[in-house]
Amino acid sequence: MRRYHAAVWDEPLVLELGRPGRRGLVFEDVEAEVREAVGDPAALVPARLRRQDLPELPELSEPEVLRHYLHLSQETMGMMGISLFGTCTMKYNPRLAWELVARPELAELHPEQDDETLQGVLELVHGLDMILRGLSGMDQFVFQPGGGAHAAYTHAVVTRAYHASRGELTQRDEIVTTIQAHPCNPATAAAAGFKVVTLPLEENGYPTLEALEAAVSERTAALMVGNPDDMGIYNPEIHRWVELVHAAGGLCFYDHANFNGVMGKLKARDLGFDACMYMLHKTFGAPKAGGGPAVGAYGCTAELAPFLPGPVIVRDDGDRYRLDRDRPQSIGKVREFFGNVPQLVYAYTWSRAMGAEGIHEASDVSVLLNNYMEKRLLEIRGVTKSHPHLTAPRLEMTRYSLGQVEEDTGITVVDIQNRMVDFGIDAFWLSHEPWLVPAPFTPEAGEMWSREDVDEWIDVLTHVVGEAYSDPELVRTAPHNQAIRKLDGRNLDDPGAWATTWRAYKRKRPRTRPRPEADGGEATEDWAKAAT
Repeated sequence: MRRYHAAVWDEPLVLELGRPGRRGLVFEDVEAEVREAVGDPAALVPARLRRQDLPELPELSEPEVLRHYLHLSQETMGMMGISLFGTCTMKYNPRLAWELVARPELAELHPEQDDETLQGVLELVHGLDMILRGLSGMDQFVFQPGGGAHAAYTHAVVTRAYHASRGELTQRDEIVTTIQAHPCNPATAAAAGFKVVTLPLEENGYPTLEALEAAVSERTAALMVGNPDDMGIYNPEIHRWVELVHAAGGLCFYDHANFNGVMGKLKARDLGFDACMYMLHKTFGAPKAGGGPAVGAYGCTAELAPFLPGPVIVRDDGDRYRLDRDRPQSIGKVREFFGNVPQLVYAYTWSRAMGAEGIHEASDVSVLLNNYMEKRLLEIRGVTKSHPHLTAPRLEMTRYSLGQVEEDTGITVVDIQNRMVDFGIDAFWLSHEPWLVPAPFTPEAGEMWSREDVDEWIDVLTHVVGEAYSDPELVRTAPHNQAIRKLDGRNLDDPGAWATTWRAYKRKRPRTRPRPEADGGEATEDWAKAAT
């Protein structure tokens, strides 16, 4: 194992730093000619909007700011360790795209400008639309949804509008999904007002056709399903599923969260689906952003396109682009404007750089790495996989279990996760709820991690599992080499302990003197109490 120890700076909040009067930039006085033309600039702000007191902001020099954020970055691996995260793949975000989205030609645009002044960005977004049409067989994509779950919600609302237009909404109040579908499918169906019918997995790793036939009826509005699932199992009867739902009058939605292993190999439309979605961070090299500015690309057939959230970018004759806002059947906006354009730049540059051949090869590598990992992981003492009786190769990822390790040693999967970060490995993902296998973990290499990275990840897991059997207390008390030890989660559900603003932080964490390590003094009672 490589020697690793995270930087430990015990970095305070930025609002605790600095001293009055420090500046990183000093602005010059207003030029005389400006003051002569407009008068006192401060007078331009209405009196009722002027601050009575200075804002409570930290006053720091430029080096202090740089040092602070460098320390913060060093105290977290920031997804730049080896991160076989699983189920929500984390791909490298190319720095070229960073540079592109920062350029003024993009960064300084506003979506409410006249369409004629947005031709470049509209062409780029339309170009990504066309790429995804080629991969899926769909007729139109939109990028308003703020992530994969939001794209699933968009489909639930489109489904509602579609059946309402046919006078069947009161009749069709059920959406069918499976226990192994991403939780966003049943959740968004319920949020849109539908009842949810959930099918269990059978011995072959997916629900049977008989179970689907029993669930589908004249009340079925849609099927929402992912394939392959997080177990890595592809349902070979999926075309029959689509036929059964269509025969009952329902729509079919393909959650392409696990597209990495099949991209370039199949098209949702060729399987009969009416709509699909892609998470751009999982497949197309865009940042996930930790719940921030993500994008869920939603595509559908021409029959459903009138219901899409608007505006929709269209290409007119003469290679001109415009935002089509005249859409009387549209469900309306699901988010502001026409999507998070910087994320679309990432996805567009990734797709163009890869090309059709590169995308096809990437899916091959994704499947190859997953099965290479499976062979090595199953050699580790106590590691098993879901549906062990199924010997066919898995796609993209496999759901494993450390249940035997926990039974033998008392060490949980979270303990092992915590110990692995002591070796510079980003914490792995466990499983969506409900846990269908005990103590689960679901690593996924995709196409971007090298064999050396994958081997190191597996070597670390092998070492930590060995420690669980030989020195369980070492694993149970991990991490030891990180910036902090285990978080104390006792107050996570206590609003009295939350401090989402600086004002609340000061009110809830009083202290009477600077932190003791700053001056070598002893901790006061207030500081010690706040620290706990």
